[in-house]
Amino acid sequence: MSTSTHVTSSGGETVAPGSLAGNGRLGRAAGRGPAPGRGRPAPSEHVHIAIAGTGFAGLGMAIRLKQAGIHDFVLLERARDVGGTWRDNSYPGCQCDVPSHLYSFSFAPNPDWSRTYSRQPEIWEYLRRCAQEFGIVPHIRYDHEVQMAEWIEDERRWRIQTPSSTLTADIIVSGVGALSEPSIPAIPGLADFQGKVFHSAAWDHGHDLQGKRVASIGTGASAIQYVPRIQPEVDRLYVFQRTPAWILPHTDRPVSRLERRLYRALPALQRLVRRGIYWGREWLVLGLTGHRALMRLPAQIGRRHLRHQVADPDLRARLKPRYQVGCKRILISNDFYPALTQPNVELVTDGIREIRAHSIVTTDGAEREVDTIIFGTGFHVTDMPVAERVRGRDGRTLDEIWQGSPEAYLGTTITGFPNFFMLLGPNTGLGHTSVVFMIEAQVAYVMDCLRAMDARGLGTVEVRPEVQAAFNRETQAQLRRTVWNAGGCASWYIDANGRNSTLWPDFTWRYRQRTARFDLRDYVAEPSRTAPAGVPAAA
Repeated sequence: MSTSTHVTSSGGETVAPGSLAGNGRLGRAAGRGPAPGRGRPAPSEHVHIAIAGTGFAGLGMAIRLKQAGIHDFVLLERARDVGGTWRDNSYPGCQCDVPSHLYSFSFAPNPDWSRTYSRQPEIWEYLRRCAQEFGIVPHIRYDHEVQMAEWIEDERRWRIQTPSSTLTADIIVSGVGALSEPSIPAIPGLADFQGKVFHSAAWDHGHDLQGKRVASIGTGASAIQYVPRIQPEVDRLYVFQRTPAWILPHTDRPVSRLERRLYRALPALQRLVRRGIYWGREWLVLGLTGHRALMRLPAQIGRRHLRHQVADPDLRARLKPRYQVGCKRILISNDFYPALTQPNVELVTDGIREIRAHSIVTTDGAEREVDTIIFGTGFHVTDMPVAERVRGRDGRTLDEIWQGSPEAYLGTTITGFPNFFMLLGPNTGLGHTSVVFMIEAQVAYVMDCLRAMDARGLGTVEVRPEVQAAFNRETQAQLRRTVWNAGGCASWYIDANGRNSTLWPDFTWRYRQRTARFDLRDYVAEPSRTAPAGVPAAA
């Protein structure tokens, strides 16, 4: 599989799958030194494959291309280093809520995780190490945010605009992910606030919180991690909660030296542990997708956790969820509840009416003086900004076509967008296990498509509209009976039209089954203009 231009990979060291273990080269400490690959000559104007993003999705795609002997690709990264979500979210206490052995590439196990649930610096360093050791760094263009990608029908290729260049590509793979654009609510008066304001995904480490009066808005997955870390520093902390979350005890612990030695000596043992974690989490799907009785135990554990950690009955009542466990993202923490009980912390459950120059006013008329506002309010998920930057065959953007409800076939390919693949696209999110599993399944599907295109001399593939429509009817029918749709809450899983366009409604192994083989019958395919005469266009 090739085009007229080649991007070389000299300077990168490729290792065999699994050989990250025990090589002793842990790479640069997170955040130190110059960004890798900067200063290299820009790749050629046309490339075969352009990948947007260098998080788990983008790097996973690039590594598999490299292993298949495909070198004509670039990764377009808006920042100056790899890592995506795990580069940007550096707030105090940032930690994954999926066990370390499962939240990593299956082909690149890391026997040296220091904790059973990895913290942000370690995950970021893992991704940087993968980029280096699989030879991906020379393919990366830093400071290259995709401003617009437009399908050029006459040329049958994509034209991509970045702040510093224009390039074309036969194929685009979007690996930007759903948790990439921070969401800040439109609160009246926010622009007039005279203190410091930032989102948890853009933490200002230069701003000293010591002795400050701080407002933390939101009580989701990020806030429950940073609130306990900043509580001892601040003079006063106001935690603004819209809806209480189900919070379960955290089972995180240090990984012993003996365990790490065993994983290095016996890689099969680590694979066995990973498999056990996977299947343990997979059974949660039964309760989340319809067998509600199976969620009684997590609910009991959550209620007991709250009861044991919060003695004050009034505070406990305000922290008690009024919806079914699992409807919103289930959180895990051992220190969030205790932080809320400290004398310098106030849980505020009244809505915010307005923000003034030095204060926040709630709907009950109370005014609280603050110096700093931190938004722990999540991300643009169903209204992902990338949708405004990709223009398909008929000239319309994804945003214009979706009209507030993203959909795709298998969350990966989209009618009207030839040779365009999304990783972690619509309805591939998860509420119970590792999205890295889904990424690897999608990458395998894209690789099978590329092999089919190469073998049959195809220039373009585009999913048939009836295939995409049937898949989404099936997906939405499955979602109707799940706790995510019918659990009595309003969550970020649901889009502006009231449709769950975020989550996969089944076991992840079934998703892997469905993406195990690229079926050309689901696609409209056109032969390459350079293909030999007589090459069939479709199966």
